[in-house]
Amino acid sequence: MLPPGTDELIERALEEDLGDGDHTSLSTIPAEAVGAAHLLVKATGVLAGMEIARAVFLRVDKGLTMRPLLNDGARIAPKDVAFTVHGNSRSILLAERVVLNFMQRMSGIATLTRAFTDAVEGTGCQVLDTRKTTPGLRQIEKWAVRIGGGVNHRIGLHDMMMIKDNHADFAGGIPKAIARALEYQKERSQVLPIEVETRNLEEVKQVMATGGVQRIMLDNFTPENLRQAVKLIDHKMETEASGGITLETARSFAECGVDFISVGALTHSAGCLDLSLKAMG
Repeated sequence: MLPPGTDELIERALEEDLGDGDHTSLSTIPAEAVGAAHLLVKATGVLAGMEIARAVFLRVDKGLTMRPLLNDGARIAPKDVAFTVHGNSRSILLAERVVLNFMQRMSGIATLTRAFTDAVEGTGCQVLDTRKTTPGLRQIEKWAVRIGGGVNHRIGLHDMMMIKDNHADFAGGIPKAIARALEYQKERSQVLPIEVETRNLEEVKQVMATGGVQRIMLDNFTPENLRQAVKLIDHKMETEASGGITLETARSFAECGVDFISVGALTHSAGCLDLSLKAMG
């Protein structure tokens, strides 16, 4: 199922590309021409975006028929063919770039996410994304993270309370920030998970003493300090390591016993995977 808002996103993407018409196709290809094309993989990675590709084709022309040959989440390599599409030739070309833009971006995110999940395999640690997404594309990018084997952290500011360093500093400290968050929920008969960002072991102790939260973020901790914090928390709350975690260091953090590592790079630094839509003879 497509994430909320995807239909509107597809509509905007097509309008952006089409303008007042695909004049090249209109001038060179007869209106009644029928053809076929396939999606050719040109790089090693993880495939993502098959469902949105189908939605784009159908939005352009309900007569287009897409036949999937691979599934989202599949590991792919150059010369693999992900799908074929048959129908009106002008329609295929109108949809081409929008399909590729979505799929290349999503596949790039899924590929990087899979690399991180592979890196921590066997540790019991899960890989989280963040809110560091492209404006307007959050649902699509977080969908790609899930396809790559990662876990969505929170969709936005509305579905979880995260008391970060700035919140605590403005509120007068971690205990006061937690107390106000709990009172806020009580006043509104609201139930939201609360996470608190900590910068050192002293702040971890403050969260533990205050209680009332579900997860502690351990931000920019060294592996040595992270192990101490995990031992101190002792499974009483979920633990999340964050801050500058790379593919090279991910396993060393995961092996400290944290439940999660959060990696903003999954969405803010992933490249696009090279894919191409080619006409079939």
